[in-house]
Amino acid sequence: MLTDKTIAVIGGRGNLGAALAARWRATGLEVVVGSRSGMAYADAAAAADIIVVTVPYAAQAEALAQIASNAAGKIVVDTTVPLVPPRVMRVQLPPEGSAAQRAQALLGGAARVISGFHSVAAHKLAEPGAVDCDCLVFGDDRADRVVGVALAEAAGLRGLHGGALANSAAAEALTSVLIFLNRTYRSDGAGVRITNLPDAADPAA
Repeated sequence: MLTDKTIAVIGGRGNLGAALAARWRATGLEVVVGSRSGMAYADAAAAADIIVVTVPYAAQAEALAQIASNAAGKIVVDTTVPLVPPRVMRVQLPPEGSAAQRAQALLGGAARVISGFHSVAAHKLAEPGAVDCDCLVFGDDRADRVVGVALAEAAGLRGLHGGALANSAAAEALTSVLIFLNRTYRSDGAGVRITNLPDAADPAA
């Protein structure tokens, strides 16, 4: 499913983007990186079949504006969490309902937006081996979510369908809760694991 695709990681010099790019490259996938100090975002998006946006919330609108013309018809995986410093332990969802829905609006509906990778610590992905964390993937088109789940699996996570793009609000909000848990319990990167699911790689719906 992914072996004949080129993946562009927008913000690929950041912690999450660099870790995902390294993991996908390690499995033999073709990855290009768009960054402020390298290939332009627009050029990376143009070269890719799948675009993964890993920039901070404050940079989301600018990054999406730069890739919009090269994202039409492509799957865009938005990993943005609406964290607003200094109160990053408090849920602050945008007026659109979620950062993913904001991305969809900013891209004008031409791209096939899905979201994921909200609840995994970037430094855990930067370490070798599988990560004991699930990746919930949200999107309005099931076939596009299947691609997102495959990307999660290729990164060493268990990918799970989380439903419609609007449901991304739950995972985005949970990130603030995880930050609070990390600080309160002095955890080194708390994650999320969904229990009591059958071992089905491709659910019926």
